[in-house]
Amino acid sequence: METPAFGGIDASSLGTRRDGGHLQVETTSGETRRPGPAAADIVEDMRLYIVDAFTSEAFAGNSAGVVLLDSPGDAGWMQSVAAELKHAETAFVEVGGEGPKSLRWFTPETEVDLCGHATLATTHVLGGEQTFTTKSGELRCRAEDGWVSMDFPSDPPRESDDDLSSILPGLEFDYVGRSKHNLFAVVDDASVVRSLVPDLAALRAHWNGRLMVTAPGDVAGIDFVTRFFAPGVGIDEDPVTGSAHCVLAPCWAARLGRDKLVGEQASARGGIVRMNLEGDRVLLSGQAVTVASGELHV
Repeated sequence: METPAFGGIDASSLGTRRDGGHLQVETTSGETRRPGPAAADIVEDMRLYIVDAFTSEAFAGNSAGVVLLDSPGDAGWMQSVAAELKHAETAFVEVGGEGPKSLRWFTPETEVDLCGHATLATTHVLGGEQTFTTKSGELRCRAEDGWVSMDFPSDPPRESDDDLSSILPGLEFDYVGRSKHNLFAVVDDASVVRSLVPDLAALRAHWNGRLMVTAPGDVAGIDFVTRFFAPGVGIDEDPVTGSAHCVLAPCWAARLGRDKLVGEQASARGGIVRMNLEGDRVLLSGQAVTVASGELHV
């Protein structure tokens, strides 16, 4: 079988390496070239990564795009890139200066104030200790020994009178409330959470169009299970939602009487989030896998 060419080079002769953060290819003869257009045609290419977050295995957890910027990006351009990539969120981080790095997150439809899995993905790409300036304040993160930990603000839910019967007909709730941006509901059986089929059109029309439903865990080592639906920001179901656990941690810490928790997000891809509630902060931690990397040319 003929081996396909990559960037004009026979792929059978290739090795890969990075130089200055850029993906490059190296032939067996030692020649180093970047894939794609000729070097003269490339202007200020930006590094791009696809990372699966809150998982130790590829093609699980929640995928995120991570774009490294040398200078601030235009919001409209960032929204277009996020729409093109079609991940639940794409993170844009400025790495060109000193000190804390500006970090923004976009779904395919809109910018959001906080995103856990894309922050985890960004820290996984950059490595070490990182401080980010965001719309939710300063976030401190660390990548160490195969795990990423993130210091996020706690967002305890407040009881509300939201009627969720049109979204989840026939379901009985132990508790209904709101966090800063999300509807929040507790049921008594994890199997109910695992089998949920919400009316997404009804949810989109209700407040922010974002709902998490949670129940006590039904598997050893798991304190609670959750699913998160967000058609209001263009995500029918989010595979694993780090920021949702800023709401879940204070709720389940109060119910279970302890501050260290492990949650399972029971989506089709699934993922595990570790939490440690410390006052008004939640330390979230998870693993990640880089699935792809390259350059953004536009």
